[in-house]
Amino acid sequence: MRCPHCGHKEDRVVDSRATQEESAIRRRRECLKCGKRFTTYEYVEEISLLVIKKDGRREPFDRKKILSGVVRACEKRPIGMEKIEDIVTQVERAVQKKSDREIPSSRIGEMVMERLKDADDVAYVRFASVYRQFKDVGQFMLELKDILGKEKGQQGKPAGRITRPGTRGR
Repeated sequence: MRCPHCGHKEDRVVDSRATQEESAIRRRRECLKCGKRFTTYEYVEEISLLVIKKDGRREPFDRKKILSGVVRACEKRPIGMEKIEDIVTQVERAVQKKSDREIPSSRIGEMVMERLKDADDVAYVRFASVYRQFKDVGQFMLELKDILGKEKGQQGKPAGRITRPGTRGR
């Protein structure tokens, strides 16, 4: 394993443990040259899946692409790397459980958005804005109104009704 900091090829494993779903082994490593630590994940190689892109092309399923998209959506948000890995693992498992060996990229994107919506609204909107390719602010605002409407409904307040303090909804 190459050190991501200095490129040295020798390291030692400091800690190993299974992930929560026991679908991978997480290893903390320490570079023998620079002494910096980094994390690697070891997965069982599954039967190859093909992702059908929007333009009809097919390419092999790549977990790293989902991970990088979720990491970008979660930048500067209070979501730890463990939760991000969990989201990606859930999506990967759902994709692998499908009996088909081909899956549209749109379905994968929807799976990611379902899980991000539960984790963090801001990360969800960030991912959705890239994934759904919002053409203008109007589309963006519709998505935000949907989220805000659901939040108000969960708090027991009627969605869309605004009252000022002291007016009791007159």
